[in-house]
Amino acid sequence: MLWLVSKYAITAFMVVLISETAKRSDRLGGLLAALPLVTVLVLVWMKLEGQTAEKISAHAWYTFWYVVPTLPMFILFPFLHQRYGFWLTLTLCCGLTLLLFALWAILLKRCGIALW
Repeated sequence: MLWLVSKYAITAFMVVLISETAKRSDRLGGLLAALPLVTVLVLVWMKLEGQTAEKISAHAWYTFWYVVPTLPMFILFPFLHQRYGFWLTLTLCCGLTLLLFALWAILLKRCGIALW
């Protein structure tokens, strides 16, 4: 139980650290948010919890493929936010990301990579 609480606390700390940094510096906040800090923590936790090398490697492999369809959101968000406000833009970007996930999975399946 202590391990689970520790994982929650560390993850929450990272999110708060990044959001507080972003308040002070857009660039540094963006850099910290772009770093795969949570993924690195997950890989460490998986190792410490005794997961196999194959399981840890598979997690890193699939994380790479799932990151790609999220990238357009970060390009579109600033432009849409100026026109449609935060909540509608966030909703549109999340919807677009879900659509891109599905299209990306179909494309990769044709290339022999099954995401689901």
